[in-house]
Formats: sequence, structure tokens, C-alpha cells
Amino acid sequence: MAGEEQEKNDKGFRLPGFVDVQRTPCAREALLHGAAGSLVAGLLHFLATSRVKRSFDVGYAGFFLTTLGSWCYCRMHNAQLRVQQRIIQEGIKNKIIYEGSGLDPNNKPGPP
Repeated sequence: MAGEEQEKNDKGFRLPGFVDVQRTPCAREALLHGAAGSLVAGLLHFLATSRVKRSFDVGYAGFFLTTLGSWCYCRMHNAQLRVQQRIIQEGIKNKIIYEGSGLDPNNKPGPP
């Protein structure tokens, strides 16, 4: 009984043709930014021109471009973070391996 309730809660929000939005990195933020971008673009175009159909089209284009831009920026930032984490992990591993040995860069041989 409890397992079925947990499965319902873990299901998350799904879009047609997409995987689970809640579990896909950057998807939720990109969609929220896209919704805000479409609202701003459509509303500003409507206030400037008073053309309803064209403002809807501009809002749709604003959603698409804002979502795509936010998605790409977020994924690029996450990739950079993963690379930095990998470099730090390798450095820590090398420090543990070489600490106290003759290959340790911090161990400066010199007169005592």
C-alpha cells in the first residue's frame, strides 16, 4: 500500500514526447524561464502594437527561444561543474598517493 503511494508521488510531471521533467536536469527551470519569457514577449508586443494574433506568435517564439537558451546555458554550466569536480577529485587522489614520498611536489629537499 505504501509502495503504491510512493510510486504515485515519484511519478512527477511529464510532458508528451519528453522524459520526466522532475528528474531531467535543468528541464524544470528551463520551462519556467520559457513561460516567463513568453509572457513578457507577448505582453510587450501586444502593448506596443495591439495585434493579438501576432502577439501570440511572438509569445510562442519567446517561449521557444527562452526555454532553449536557458536549457543550453544550464547544461553547459553543469558540464563545467562536472569537469571541475573531476579535476579536484583527481588532485585529491594524487595528493593522497604521493604524500610523504619523493614525488611529492610539496616535499622540498633541502638542507635540514
